[in-house]
Amino acid sequence: MNRARHHSARILVGIGAGAAVALVAGIAPAAAVDPADLDERVTTDAVLVHLEQLQAVADANGGNRAAGTPGYEASAAYIEAALTSAGYTPVRQYFDAALQTIDAFSLAIDGIIFDDDEDDDGTADPLGVPMEYTPGTPAGGLVDVPLIAPSAANGCSAADWDGVDATGAIALVSRGVCSFAEKSAAAAGAGAVAAIIYNNDVGPLEGTLGGQTPDLVPTVGILQSQGAEILAAMEAGVVTADLDLQQHIDEIETFNVIADTPTGRADNVVMLGAHLDSVEDGAGINDNGSGSAAILEVALQLAASGELENRVRFAWWGAEEIGLLGSAYYVDDLYNTGGDAALDTIATYLNFDMVASPNYVISVYDANESTYEAPVIVPEGSVATEAAFTDYFDASGQPWIDTAFDGRSDYDAFIRADIPASGLFTGADDVKTAEQVALFGGTAGILMDPNYHTAADDITNVNVEALGIMLGAIANVTASLANDTSAINGVVPIVDPVPVPAPAPDVTNEGEGYLAASGGTAPGGWIAAGVLAVLAGGLVVSRGALRRTRS
Repeated sequence: MNRARHHSARILVGIGAGAAVALVAGIAPAAAVDPADLDERVTTDAVLVHLEQLQAVADANGGNRAAGTPGYEASAAYIEAALTSAGYTPVRQYFDAALQTIDAFSLAIDGIIFDDDEDDDGTADPLGVPMEYTPGTPAGGLVDVPLIAPSAANGCSAADWDGVDATGAIALVSRGVCSFAEKSAAAAGAGAVAAIIYNNDVGPLEGTLGGQTPDLVPTVGILQSQGAEILAAMEAGVVTADLDLQQHIDEIETFNVIADTPTGRADNVVMLGAHLDSVEDGAGINDNGSGSAAILEVALQLAASGELENRVRFAWWGAEEIGLLGSAYYVDDLYNTGGDAALDTIATYLNFDMVASPNYVISVYDANESTYEAPVIVPEGSVATEAAFTDYFDASGQPWIDTAFDGRSDYDAFIRADIPASGLFTGADDVKTAEQVALFGGTAGILMDPNYHTAADDITNVNVEALGIMLGAIANVTASLANDTSAINGVVPIVDPVPVPAPAPDVTNEGEGYLAASGGTAPGGWIAAGVLAVLAGGLVVSRGALRRTRS
């Protein structure tokens, strides 16, 4: 895909105080949706019903809803049935995905016993996590191999290895500045046989190389504290390591679920997305059943809101947990079939990945870089999209903080294509600070989601208060942008749009309408009688650790 784009189809304007108020309050010449009304109708009770259904899906399908499994198929079938009963015509967008399984992994640093416990679970943290799509070591592994550091700690390029002979060694480099794949390739170019990347912040380092290519070497992520301990030992003399990493890759077919509102301008689409897949280790109810259920309920209630000014498109992404693959495929396909003109039909993209974390923060993607310098190019219009959320929170007196605008979720493909984006996040594997506790409550010194990517991410892992706060923002901002995106892209609403018949779905906040329409009862009957019957044949897909960060 050609990422370079022209702005001829967009008239971009900054967001001023008046525009911000109009955006939040839904004031627009042709406003059809009352943001406050949609906010009221999108309830936590309804979203919890959806989450209970996703938990039931996981329980009936090996405990997870991972891409390529019966649990993912059943999750999608539930979403599709709900959408269809509300008047939508959901479509599946199929694509192939590479699925890596880690068959064996061990890493030991000779002479060092690590006792780090960054997650405060009372046990020492494991040493190393294989990067997604890492190549494997030879059979038998690498034994007593010396470690070596580049002349520039980040190890991003050949210049960073100037004056260092890495031939036959394992490279030890810091996270930051460039992607993990670039670090792995630079280490390989310097002669290294493997790469260990230590974090530049507290917490585990779970990353992806984006794909398995011949220029990469076996690559593992470790804790910041572990990296510091190894570097200190290297200053005193030669340090060697043993690394065994055996893996294989299978090709699977999976899909996205896409649904458009029946009304609204097709040349000015507001898009919402959330990944539907979980990791293999659990049901993924917070990550990311919460985002998927939230946008589903917004879609259902929006269908009962009458004719829209701007079309709203909802996407449930597949294969996010194995490399953001579904959203990347969607954007690439959009460009390949329609070029820049097709990309320009999307006014902005809103991403919702984890919106009910148990030890939550209320955070918004920091497009204006007021807290975090973005390691990516921020598309014009993203700052105004961020302001739509922050203005809503400010108007309601809700504290919020920034989260880095770094492309580490499904908005990555959109911002690479120069499409404005923002989103909401309640936290994953970051440790909550005392300052954040003062704003949001909770417990300092532990992860925002202690059950992130584990079997314990189940229906009990949902903070209802956080979910309710985020639902209000999602509903209000969606309604406001369905009315008017001029603060983002300068597109002025049509005062007298051509009437298009609006759907009249039978939608209730309890979820009974669409479940009953599918031949069952809420909350569990339809899943058992419908989806699980379809999946009686079953499909088993095994996998190793699933990652998402690229840098």
